[in-house]
Amino acid sequence: MKPELLAPAGDMESLYQAIHNGADAVYVGFKQFGARHYAKNFSKEEIKEAIGLCHLYGVRLYATMNTLIKDDEVADFLEVIEFLHKEGIDAVIMQDFGMICLVLEMFPNLEVHASTQANNSSIETIQLFSKLGVKRVVLSRELSLKEINKIPVDIEKEVFIHGALCISYSGNCYMSSMLGNRSGNRGECVGNCRLKYDLEQNGKTILKNQYLLSTKELNTSTQFKDLLNSNIQSFKIEGRMKSAEYVGFITRFYRKLIDKKAFSIEEETEKLKVLFNRNFTLGNLFCDKGMMNPTSPNHIGIPIGKVIRVTKKYITIQLNKEIRQEDGIRFLESGKGLIVNYLYDEKKNFISSCSSRVIIDNKVGLTTLDHVYKTIDKKLIDSLKELPSKKIGVEFYITAKKNQKLRIAVSDLVHKVEEEGELVEKAITSSITKDRIKRQIERLGNTPFFSTKVKVDMDSDIFLSIKELNKLRRTVIEKLIQIRRSDKKPFIKRKVSFPKINTTIHHSLTASVMTSNQLETCLQLGFERIYVSDLSIYQQYKNRKEVYFQLRRNLFQIEKSLQERNIVGENILFSKYPNTYGNYFLNITNYYSAYYLLKNGLHVIPVSIELGEDEIRRMVQNFQNKFLCFLPLEIMVYGRVCNMVIKNNFLSLDSGFQYRLIDYKKRCFPIFYKDGSTYILNHITSCTPYSFKFPYTKRFDFYDETSDEIMQAVNKLK
Repeated sequence: MKPELLAPAGDMESLYQAIHNGADAVYVGFKQFGARHYAKNFSKEEIKEAIGLCHLYGVRLYATMNTLIKDDEVADFLEVIEFLHKEGIDAVIMQDFGMICLVLEMFPNLEVHASTQANNSSIETIQLFSKLGVKRVVLSRELSLKEINKIPVDIEKEVFIHGALCISYSGNCYMSSMLGNRSGNRGECVGNCRLKYDLEQNGKTILKNQYLLSTKELNTSTQFKDLLNSNIQSFKIEGRMKSAEYVGFITRFYRKLIDKKAFSIEEETEKLKVLFNRNFTLGNLFCDKGMMNPTSPNHIGIPIGKVIRVTKKYITIQLNKEIRQEDGIRFLESGKGLIVNYLYDEKKNFISSCSSRVIIDNKVGLTTLDHVYKTIDKKLIDSLKELPSKKIGVEFYITAKKNQKLRIAVSDLVHKVEEEGELVEKAITSSITKDRIKRQIERLGNTPFFSTKVKVDMDSDIFLSIKELNKLRRTVIEKLIQIRRSDKKPFIKRKVSFPKINTTIHHSLTASVMTSNQLETCLQLGFERIYVSDLSIYQQYKNRKEVYFQLRRNLFQIEKSLQERNIVGENILFSKYPNTYGNYFLNITNYYSAYYLLKNGLHVIPVSIELGEDEIRRMVQNFQNKFLCFLPLEIMVYGRVCNMVIKNNFLSLDSGFQYRLIDYKKRCFPIFYKDGSTYILNHITSCTPYSFKFPYTKRFDFYDETSDEIMQAVNKLK
């Protein structure tokens, strides 16, 4: 079977483009609970229309409900899920672990996909989702094709093949949340990775004012044969924030690649570059080492010439590619851009296009001899607004026997509609022929259908009214349209029971440490669990029951790295691995997530660092009221949050902790490379003296603290 082509749609216009340009499925966001909060997204009425439209054309529609859910949002979230299910959505894409578990139990006939935001980077995580009943996982963009082909889990695999890349593992980025209180895990990312940074080593600037965290656009078209030969079921295009014309173009582009149609990839890629590009990369999917674009985070277009003269009023450009009136251009070095309203030749005469030397109005105050890039091609955009005609093949069956009612049936090979007309009469003068009946039936005009077969069973000497044939044809087609639009799975909602679980009150101290000196200090202070990420240090202290190995983040195979005692940051079947605790990267933001993880074998709930004091207090109370037992929590009270974890050593850092990223506000972020990943810590050390009355475990994260500093922090918060 051909893999599914899954296209994005941020609004109805984009949806039409995706459908008519060959998408097998489309994913859209609801006004709430989607990971693209700042896209236009769909209202309830638009969702209803979108489902009907997709189903009419044989296209599946998925809704992105892939944000973390807080306690006070659970009821609204479930209400939206129920609405989507009743209306016939084909699947919901989700991140929140508790909501995934609850929805699978509450709505057993609703297909659930685990979003890439759920951090599907480990085999053990994928195995857990398969065991829970998740139909599909959207794999982390960091996985290589070689790794994907080795995943031994019977579950559908969906992979991004084109579009914007997050520099951090999805679901593992807290940069936006820590700096602006806008959580990327809740669809509110402000794009800190697209800003300029300096890189310092031991206080000395080694890279200045560059977009050091900004990636190129993923584009797998040049290696697409390898993807077609993989075990991937769904090819996903990113782009719910991009234009409808872009969606149409890129959908058609990959449709041709999947269908192996002959076309010039080079010529189409040139058009694509004008529509949107930050330069292209094959991504981690094909182990591309050149994923970063430190010079520009924005759409740069294609080079078309150079400025050779500038005055206050005019800009003269020497072109190497054509420019037309109403095109958009950007001056690369200055970053200035404009729409070309008027073009002049060298004699200042108005012209509509030019490919040699041209003069334009200096509306942006340009002062330098800059390089010129085309960022909007008006002619291309206009051509893309004309949608290709998508048609569904249908078969007709006509029965025309004397003294019997005329019968017409139409079938799309799934549904069949029949309609009876008037009695068929014997012809008095000329008889109607089979060819005439076929020609009349095949006149489907602007309907969504075309005829693949017309079978006529008729007597030879009959009269049929053309008006009657047309009427019956229109009737069966209208009925088929309605049947296809309303096609959906039966709605099932079950009452969920919550078996009692046994929990233990935890009231202790835990810490994550970097060095053996920090570990020794924590042992002296009586910490119950001490998490160490250096395997050699763990091996040295593993006979101490307090010492736990903190596994590297986002391991492809977690089980191979487990030690006697562990802490992991991914969702796994914890009951399978005794003496294994969970890290705060599990993103637990509601009491259902806490319940299902405890049921899943987790001992203590490491609450999300994105929750405030009142929200944590509410979670504890709601948990106790709902499940009639105490909620054992581990809460981070001190430390630098790990803002990002990034695959590979993309900045070529030496080992050690001597590097800092500096942003435009002069905030300093420790950055280091260790065991295959680059880590960016927050610019400040959080120190939060919570006023909770209930017992809980206090978590400390130590980075470069001395023994004295550790003791001061513990004494302050103990």
